[in-house]
Amino acid sequence: MKAGPSQEEIRRHNLGTLLRHVHIGGSMSRAVLAERMGLNRSTILGLVSELGSAGLVREELPRETGRAGRPSLVVRPESDRVYVLAFDVGVDRLAAARIGLGGVFLDRREIPVLPGRRDAGKVAEVLAGSALEMVGTAPHGTYCVGVAAAVRGMVRRPDGLVRAAPHLGWEDEEFGEDLMHRLGLGLPVSVGNEASLGALAEHLRGAGTGSEDLVYLHGDIGIGGGVITAGQLLGGDSGYGGEIGHMVVNPRDGRPCGCGARGCLEAEAGERALLETARRDPSATGREAVRAVVEAADRGDITARAALHDVGDWLGIGVANLVNVLNPRTVVFGGTLREVFLGSAAQIRSRINRLALTASRENLRLRVGELGDDAVLIGAAELAFSEILVGPLETLARAGA
Repeated sequence: MKAGPSQEEIRRHNLGTLLRHVHIGGSMSRAVLAERMGLNRSTILGLVSELGSAGLVREELPRETGRAGRPSLVVRPESDRVYVLAFDVGVDRLAAARIGLGGVFLDRREIPVLPGRRDAGKVAEVLAGSALEMVGTAPHGTYCVGVAAAVRGMVRRPDGLVRAAPHLGWEDEEFGEDLMHRLGLGLPVSVGNEASLGALAEHLRGAGTGSEDLVYLHGDIGIGGGVITAGQLLGGDSGYGGEIGHMVVNPRDGRPCGCGARGCLEAEAGERALLETARRDPSATGREAVRAVVEAADRGDITARAALHDVGDWLGIGVANLVNVLNPRTVVFGGTLREVFLGSAAQIRSRINRLALTASRENLRLRVGELGDDAVLIGAAELAFSEILVGPLETLARAGA
């Protein structure tokens, strides 16, 4: 007969679960925590006391009550004391942030870069420099407990190897390991696909809050995707799951895609397709170029409107396929696709209504991302926090606290 979990394993699990509740949900009373965790109040008191002694949470009066009488204390994460480093490796920018428990931005740096191929080692050097500046200015007695980076490419799950990032010109780059050595903090660097981490962020803190089944589409120079199913990020066998941008939607007459195929969703509905159809200067790429097309369409520009119609048509076909296969509750459009969706929502909905199965789409919600350009950084931070939310005291001890 297999033995059940020991008391120590149960305690460790409960500590992580309680910390996760206040990290994601914000401040809440012991009574609410007891209800959500299914534990008695004395057990919750012990867990809160232990996490409080470690400097991970604190109890204080709520800022606003609205009730007569003495308010109950609430448990808050110690956002100023425990933090992670998060990085976003984009096509036209690099970003680094120091983010505290509870998802609070404590410091951030952005470095604009020219589009095109760039050396992975140079990117790691620049990001490490910015991160070490932030660590150096952090108050005494604060601790970094995790590091993670989001990359626009295919990332192997077991070791974080960037197998292919065509828009960056990377292939088989050990980016996480390089960044770890340059930081010299004694912490491993987790690496994830940017759209998958954007999906995680919108699921936990944005437009997908409360949806256990979600598809996230992220527009950049290409189209990335992330899938949340039953509350968990879908990774696939090696971590390459969610490459929605390379779902073929137009195999016969499709545009060539950077992956080598034709008619991929990215090729038909991505930034380049929109700008070419709108007859824009091919050298004017990036977020501002996409927004300019949407704004022109709003002002009545016929060419811009036609371009948005065409792109919306292909997006609708792609989403209809995803709805039939995955049956998500929510589809979130992020990155530049946020603006594209707002400009072509009617066409997207029309395609979904014609092509998606009625039963699969009857509860479907289409949303724009709520986290804006921060979504990917927030997702990287959640990846970096994952270890401390499993073993809070052990992770803090390894960080030297």
